[in-house]
Amino acid sequence: MDIIEKAAAKAEKTEKVSLVERAAQSDTDADRLVLGADGSGAPASKPKRTSRYAEIDLAGLASQGYITPDSPPNTTAEEFRLIKRSLLLNAFAKGEAAIPNGNLILVTSSRPNEGKTFGAINLALSIASEQDLTVLLVDADFAKPEILAKLGLKGGKGLMDVVSDPDMDLSDCLIRTNIPNLTVLPAGRQHNRTTEMLASDRMEAMMREIALRYRDRVVIFDSPPALASSVAPVLALHVGQVLFVVEAEKTTDIQLREALGLVSACEHTSLMLNKTKFAGGKRYGSYYGYGSAY
Repeated sequence: MDIIEKAAAKAEKTEKVSLVERAAQSDTDADRLVLGADGSGAPASKPKRTSRYAEIDLAGLASQGYITPDSPPNTTAEEFRLIKRSLLLNAFAKGEAAIPNGNLILVTSSRPNEGKTFGAINLALSIASEQDLTVLLVDADFAKPEILAKLGLKGGKGLMDVVSDPDMDLSDCLIRTNIPNLTVLPAGRQHNRTTEMLASDRMEAMMREIALRYRDRVVIFDSPPALASSVAPVLALHVGQVLFVVEAEKTTDIQLREALGLVSACEHTSLMLNKTKFAGGKRYGSYYGYGSAY
């Protein structure tokens, strides 16, 4: 009887240890990314979960015309379903059709106020509704970051802090949200050499690591307008796709061609026509969008 009791006690102890180990493993942050001082992108040997959690103001988003998980069917949601489908096909294409860093998508425009932040957020929310994908929404408009304010989130360290500080981990800046498949990365503090930092080897290594490590993830960068900042042209060097927002009846052909030329380092560019008005003054939802190769 003693032998049986000892065996049972040992089995119970082993099971407890196994449960503890599994719990610790499940708490490991899948978003952990540690870049060495040399920008090598090597992951930490024992990563920990350090990202924070925050609640997106879903009611506030809905009141501004954004897509939310509990929104009834509407034209904006349908339009972004059309826009995202071609982008996702490119992002996860296989074989000869595969696009390097295809799951990294830059959203920009020619001029301010054309709707690129509205487009970036709605694209992220639409993709987050997919069953088998996750989305990282990055505020890369360092001079005028709007993502956190639109989502009702508090500020904190972000992308520029990670790029400029070799000792900082990307996971320290990520914000997990009440939309299960959506994580947000703030812009971080402004830097007097923003463009140079984004063009650095460390940034390239980090972008490559993000693109390759999480094959079920789409990363969306909301960048400044191409004609207003040098950030968009530099980010175009790292991403696989560009979604270019064009304001109907406002953006001129000259502006569009010049801006598209600035982000031409990325070979896969789609256009989204914004604020289109139909005959009789009828608006087709808040946006009318299409994705087409330029």
